[in-house]
Amino acid sequence: MNYEIIKKPKCEDFPKRPNLDDYEGMRAGFRWEDIHKELDFLPGGCLNLAYEAIDRHLKTDKKDRVALIWDGRHETKERYTFSDLSRLTNQFANVIGSLGVKKGDRVFTYLDRVPELYISIIGIVKAGAVVGPLFSAFGTEAIKDRLIDSGAKVLITCPELLDNVYAVKKDLPALEHIIVVNKHNVPYTPKEGEIAYERAMAEASSEYQICQTDKEDFCIMHYTSGTTGKPKGAVHVHEAIVGHYATAKYVLDLHPDDIYWCTADPGWVTGTSYGIFGPWSNGVTQLVTEVGFTVHHWYELIARHRVTVWYTAPTAIRMLMKYGEKETKKHDLSSLRHINSVGEPLNPEAVDWSKQVFRTAFHDNWWQTETGCIQIANYPVQDIKPGSMGRPFLGVRPAIMNTDISEELSAGEEGNLCLKYPWPSMFRTYWNKKELYESRFKNGWYITGDRAWRDEEGYFVFVGRADDVINVAGHLVGPFEVESALVEHEAVAEAAVIGVPDPVRMEVVKAFVSLREGYEASQHLKLEIKQFVAKKLDANAAPKEIEILPTLPKTRSGKIMRRLLKARELGLPEGDTSTLEE
Repeated sequence: MNYEIIKKPKCEDFPKRPNLDDYEGMRAGFRWEDIHKELDFLPGGCLNLAYEAIDRHLKTDKKDRVALIWDGRHETKERYTFSDLSRLTNQFANVIGSLGVKKGDRVFTYLDRVPELYISIIGIVKAGAVVGPLFSAFGTEAIKDRLIDSGAKVLITCPELLDNVYAVKKDLPALEHIIVVNKHNVPYTPKEGEIAYERAMAEASSEYQICQTDKEDFCIMHYTSGTTGKPKGAVHVHEAIVGHYATAKYVLDLHPDDIYWCTADPGWVTGTSYGIFGPWSNGVTQLVTEVGFTVHHWYELIARHRVTVWYTAPTAIRMLMKYGEKETKKHDLSSLRHINSVGEPLNPEAVDWSKQVFRTAFHDNWWQTETGCIQIANYPVQDIKPGSMGRPFLGVRPAIMNTDISEELSAGEEGNLCLKYPWPSMFRTYWNKKELYESRFKNGWYITGDRAWRDEEGYFVFVGRADDVINVAGHLVGPFEVESALVEHEAVAEAAVIGVPDPVRMEVVKAFVSLREGYEASQHLKLEIKQFVAKKLDANAAPKEIEILPTLPKTRSGKIMRRLLKARELGLPEGDTSTLEE
């Protein structure tokens, strides 16, 4: 089915004039240096991301504006102004400073979406340390791999997640301190060496001199998966705030009086770039909910808080679609002015549906953990071509390149999506993996690992990953990490995983395993293996389906052929099998 282009009105006919009101003109004259002028910088020209997000607003009438509306479990609700967050993040910076945390040290968080998570992240950045937010649904292996690789010195967590931490603590020689946030007053007995967040904060001063960080100092790291090896830490610097601020202003179209809701968890890059830094650097009030997804709850939140700008993921949108227009009519969603989507391609049906039920369409955009901020987007002021991720952001130059990244391809030709570098928010390294980092750049281009094409008007369309990485509801799952967890199960001799299409989550993980001698295939064993992987990694990485085979197809050199398994699973041509084992 072909979907009609969604035409946009003239700027003067918008209820609120878009910040980006002349795409061609602003793109032609855009310079990143001009965005620098909209930020404050510290004395002496130093740049600290936390200062730009919070403390600079204390010099303006925004100081008493609500920055964070928190909707917690058990009907708990809290509000924090920019002044509140400045004071609390100062206290937390003093807390970790008293533990010996210095500039450049890695301090990780492993918490649900409670205010203390956001306070911790900003406080860590104020102190000049490198923050590493971990998704609270991560299992033992997932947190161990990331904490070992980063050499994290301090971990902030909660009683509900302590068992996962202590299950691997013996393997974490660099981890010196565990700060425990007991938001929900869970009965537990503190262990020796644990630090109670609440007591430490009560004793800490609210006065703090923000670390004099340079724009190139490391600031935050998010781990992302690849086809081989453990997850790799993509490291960003303080200058990333330039990209966060500009794209939140011009793509998300944030205005001072907006109520903004980003549904992403800070354990993923969207949840920091656009769940913390982007909105707060623009001085905007944002909503955070600790409660998980339900259709009624989400719509009720939008209606109750009069959310104006909403940023979510295609998987969530498709889940909302399943409940249809009837559910939307139970709530007053008229406050929504601009709605956005990211994490995976947004199918045209979802764009068309949202236009009908919300009276405004979801605007898809594209970026990666490595890019740090949005690179290609649909904008309020531009027509939407359903199925397209839009056009380049101001100051960004993408291109479709040939196989060896030596030539740009013409409109309509599929190839490698690459970006001309540098730009302020791009990652500066993979932690302890310099050679791998350098391999992502060639001939002046950053190689994204995605395949796409563009049309004559410069709209880009995503085709798929160039490698075997699996996109499960916007979360990239590396086959190697899942396979490593699978073979740790006592029954599994060898394993291979692929992504298979799913109508809601885009892809899900399917595992192929062969069993060790003495084990027999059964539904009970498959369930046990699934649960084993989910506990080690997380629910997104756990195989939805396991197929047990006598042996897995391998090359003569012993490499398991995921490509062949996927071709057979999806009914695709098997290609060259000349290297297959006899």
